[in-house]
Amino acid sequence: MSELVLGIESSCDETAVAVVRAGREILAAPVESQVLEHARYGGVVPEIAGRSHLRVIRPLVDRALVDAHVTLDDIGCIAVTSRPGLIGSLLVGLSAAKGIAFVRGLPLVCVNHIEAHAYAATMESEGEHYPSLALVVSGGHTALYVARSPFELELVTRTLDDAAGEAFDKVAYLLGLPYPGGPSISKLATTGDRTAYDFPRCKPKRGKPAFSFSGLKTAVLYHLRGQDALAPTPPPDAIPDRADVAASFEEAAVDSLVAPTVAAAVELGLPRIHVVGGVACNRRLREKMKAAAAEQGLTALFPAPAYCTDNAAMIAGLGWHLWKAGRIAGLEADALAQ
Repeated sequence: MSELVLGIESSCDETAVAVVRAGREILAAPVESQVLEHARYGGVVPEIAGRSHLRVIRPLVDRALVDAHVTLDDIGCIAVTSRPGLIGSLLVGLSAAKGIAFVRGLPLVCVNHIEAHAYAATMESEGEHYPSLALVVSGGHTALYVARSPFELELVTRTLDDAAGEAFDKVAYLLGLPYPGGPSISKLATTGDRTAYDFPRCKPKRGKPAFSFSGLKTAVLYHLRGQDALAPTPPPDAIPDRADVAASFEEAAVDSLVAPTVAAAVELGLPRIHVVGGVACNRRLREKMKAAAAEQGLTALFPAPAYCTDNAAMIAGLGWHLWKAGRIAGLEADALAQ
């Protein structure tokens, strides 16, 4: 029996297809990004995202098979993201997966996008991976889960307001930086002073980990506009300390992720932390999380940057485990936003 899984991911603004063997060996994982299509709007437009997926999904499947040097005859299972995400986007990938599974007589597995992100941290490393504390941090999600196996996740806590990636995007907009905000802020922050401004950090009560980014985002807003929140934001060239603001914001955002995560891992007695999602690409987050975890005798594990953002390798990888566990979906399977 083939150990190859064809994975399809279309939950938001990136179309991705991958071929993965036995849950770990990535043979191909092409991604078609929609960043340029959404950049003019400063964020993802669902209607544009859905239409873009529809346009590229078929050629991307063909490309993944060619890159992996296989055909559909070699595939043993189809795995697809079915939740959470934008309904229109999810339906494109799910429909494509159902069509291939039906025509080829292949088993179909539906994958939870969040669980797949948590699994991504394990695909490129050897050794024990479970139990662990998974920090899923992106533009739409900031949450902690206890991961007991590839597909056994228990929610610990989630952000009280904005997701961390959303805060990066909004602050980048205030600073006149291009979308997406995470890479833009990080690049500017390299030339700034992280200690220039003491922006607020979320300080949850002991034993009750929590995340919050609205106060941090508002502090930056008032710093730039003064006490009149409705005042126009100064143009980029009129913000003399722009790099310092970016660096100080990034430092506060990273601290607001690291401290609650490490404290929760210690409190729960978990020896390792998996940091996943688009914001896990952030270099400062990687530095500070690894250092803080090491101080407590813990291990912090990150996927390679290519597998932090939305990708189909993680879908195919986790899909293999679901397939082997007998969690097969029927053709009546539907997409769910949450």
